Amino acid sequence: MLCLCFWSGSLSKPEKALLSRQHRATSDDPKKCAYTFLVPQQKITGPICASATGPEPDKDRVTRMDIADVREVLSKQRREIETLQLVVDVDGNMVNEMKLLRKESRNMNSRVTQLYMQLLHEIIRKRDNSLELVQLENRVLNVTSEMLRLASRYKELELRFSALAAVVNNQSVLITALEEQCMRGYGRRDLPAVPPLVQVVPENIPVNNNRFTNEIQRDHNRAFPRGSRMDTSPTANPLGNPPPPEGTLTSDGPFRDCFQVRQAGHSTSGMYLLKPEGTDKLIQAWCEHGLDNGGWTVFQRRKDGSVNFFRNWENYKKGFGNIDSEYWLGLENIYNLAKQGDYQLLVELEDWMAKKVYAEYSSFHLEPESEAYRLRLGTYQGNAGDSLTSHNGKPFTTLDRDKDAFSGNCAHFHKGGWWYNACGQTNLNGVWYSGGVYRSKFQDGIFWADYGGGFYSLKSVRMMIRPID
Repeated sequence: MLCLCFWSGSLSKPEKALLSRQHRATSDDPKKCAYTFLVPQQKITGPICASATGPEPDKDRVTRMDIADVREVLSKQRREIETLQLVVDVDGNMVNEMKLLRKESRNMNSRVTQLYMQLLHEIIRKRDNSLELVQLENRVLNVTSEMLRLASRYKELELRFSALAAVVNNQSVLITALEEQCMRGYGRRDLPAVPPLVQVVPENIPVNNNRFTNEIQRDHNRAFPRGSRMDTSPTANPLGNPPPPEGTLTSDGPFRDCFQVRQAGHSTSGMYLLKPEGTDKLIQAWCEHGLDNGGWTVFQRRKDGSVNFFRNWENYKKGFGNIDSEYWLGLENIYNLAKQGDYQLLVELEDWMAKKVYAEYSSFHLEPESEAYRLRLGTYQGNAGDSLTSHNGKPFTTLDRDKDAFSGNCAHFHKGGWWYNACGQTNLNGVWYSGGVYRSKFQDGIFWADYGGGFYSLKSVRMMIRPID
């Protein structure tokens, strides 16, 4: 025991703790045998293996074999890992390809959807086109039936025209025979007088020249632009008291003349309702506001030959024609308008080369019907030439009232009503001939002797009055 205790003094703390536990166990149970082992002190560098069955035989040899087996297993697992890595690489490529295929599939689905929508739109468009085609075919059928109806109507008109032409030819033959009979019945001294032809050689002859313009030049280098008529649909209502078509007249008025219309703030040319002072009759007249500051009352207009001006006295007194086309305002209406104050006259002429000229007279009025509406004019200015002054002071003549200075009836030879002299230098109410120069036995066209001569029929004419500024 002394030796044990001495030895234990050189033991380490773990060894002393082990011996202490063994000693306590022996002292606790005196029946069990206790063994004490003395081992030299050494440094523990690895795990301490304890086995209840004792040491295994050939421990080192078994460990080497196990290491070899483990190495073989590791080698086999490494090969399998490499194989699996190859498989993984292949599978990864397949996954990428699958992703690409899925993306392409989505794109293809989108494209197929787009093509389907386009196809659907095309089908709808073709269906609409087919409906439009059906409608167009129906319209063609309707137009065809209308053309057939018009062709049938045209054939009927041709037959009627042929019949009327035959009647006219027969009447022409009869008239010729009657003229020959009259010539034989009259002596040479009793032959009816024929009015002299206009001998004036015009200073201005209408020719096609590029330097002509659509402007009318005034004195003192003042521009006098041509006004344009308002685009309104024609109306068949004649002059007089019947109400005008809806929308063609202003709600204001009536006015004393077109100058008062302009003063009221209306700047659009068109039809207006007038009521001259001292009269109870309403007048529809065309007011021209696009020419020389406006305010012009148009009382005569020729433009297309749509109205026959070969009329009797009563027609020329009351007026005739269409306000927005060719018309004559009426001698009584012109007289009532012009007697309200001091008025000036403007005559606008247009030839077939689209050149416009004018003749302006410083004063204008008519005498009453008892004086056959005798014409009174002032001095002339303009660029058309003065062909109206020779008619100044002359009464108005129609086919049924001969007031001219000629032995015959100038209205008969010139096919219109006018302030004829014997017979005169102008005939603005004559026959409207197309093209300018015309052929006729008498000078019955719309001529202004100082502009074109007696055998040049003007394209359009307007006569208008306005109070003197």
